[in-house]
Amino acid sequence: MNTFGNIFRLTSFGESHGEAVGGVIDGCPPGISMDLEFIQAELDRRKPGQSSITTPRKESDKVEFLSGIFEGKTTGVPIGFIIRNNNQHSADYDNMKDLYRPSHADYTYQTKYGHRDHRGGGRSSARETISRCVAGALAKLALKEIGIDIKAYTSQVGSVRVSKAYTELDLNKIESTPVRCPDLDVAQEMIKLIHEVKSTGDTIGGIITCVCTGVPVGLGAPVFNKLHAAMAAAMLGINAVKGFEYGLGFEGVQHRGSEINDIFYGTEDGKIKTKTNHSGGIQGGISSGEDIYFRVAFKPVATILMEQETVDKSGKDVVLKAKGRHDSCVLPRAVPIVEAMAAMTILDFYLLNKTVHI
Repeated sequence: MNTFGNIFRLTSFGESHGEAVGGVIDGCPPGISMDLEFIQAELDRRKPGQSSITTPRKESDKVEFLSGIFEGKTTGVPIGFIIRNNNQHSADYDNMKDLYRPSHADYTYQTKYGHRDHRGGGRSSARETISRCVAGALAKLALKEIGIDIKAYTSQVGSVRVSKAYTELDLNKIESTPVRCPDLDVAQEMIKLIHEVKSTGDTIGGIITCVCTGVPVGLGAPVFNKLHAAMAAAMLGINAVKGFEYGLGFEGVQHRGSEINDIFYGTEDGKIKTKTNHSGGIQGGISSGEDIYFRVAFKPVATILMEQETVDKSGKDVVLKAKGRHDSCVLPRAVPIVEAMAAMTILDFYLLNKTVHI
C-alpha cells in the first residue's frame, strides 16, 4: 500500500536515488490558505545536512506543487507535488548490491518482490517520508483553522532522557537546539552522546514525544476505528519505529485503577473536563477533548559504518562495511515526520466525524 488515510489521503511515490519523490493528496478541504513558506519550512526541518548531528547529504528539498491550488488556496481537487533528488551518491551502495544489510529491508523486500533497488534502500528508504511532511504541513494548516496544534520533540536519546512532563516544558524551545529537545540542558547531553556515537561509526535510538492540543471531543470510533489504534498505525509506519504508547502507557500497569482513573468535573462555562489525563486524551477509542499525547520509540539506524557479518544472495557468509552518508541518530529529523503523521491522522478523523451526524 502506498496510500494513507480515509478521507484525507496521501499517495506517495519515488525512491531514495530515483529522479524524484512526491505524492498526490486527495480529500483536502477547499479554501485552505496555502502558506508555501510554512510548508517549505516543515520540509527543511526534515531535510538532510541541517546540522553536525545529521547525515551530510545535501538536498534542497524544494517542493513543486502541480495541481489543486488556485490563487493561494486549495480548490478541493487532488493536489499533486514533486520533490526532485539532486545529490545522490549511488556508487556508495555498489558494494551492497548483492548483500543483505543487517536489520534492513533488503532480504524481506527481495524475497517478497524478487527485485529491488539497492541504492539507499530504494522505496524502503526514509527519504520517502518527505512526501508525508508535505501532506502533514497541509494538514497542519487545515487544523490551525479549527484551533488544533501539534508539537513533537526529542525526549530521549539512548539513556539520556527528559525527566519533566510535557506540561512542565516550554515547547516553543523545541527548535532552539539541533536535537529538537525543549529541555536545553538535556539537549546538550543528547548532542554530546550523538557525537560520541558518530565518532565510532555506530548509531543510537531514542524516543519522540508528541502533543496534540485543541482536539475536540468525538474523534474516533469504539471498535475497529479507534483513534489511538489509527495513531499507532501511523507512527509504526514510519521507518525505524519500534514502539508506540499513549497516555500513561506501559507505566500504568504499576498502578491501581483508583490511582490513575481520570476523574470528571464540570467547569463554570458548562464544559466537562478531567482532573488528570492519564488516558492521553483518548477514552474508548474516542478523543476526550483533553490533550492527546504519546511517545514513539525509534531504533538505532541500521546502517553503521563498522564491519558487520552478513550473507549475500546465495547465503554465503561475507563481511560488510557500509559507505556513504547516514544519520547516527534519526531522532532530530524524525520530529517533523511524527508531527506530519499525527496531523494527517487527526485531520482525517475530523473529516470522518463530519459524516456521523445528519
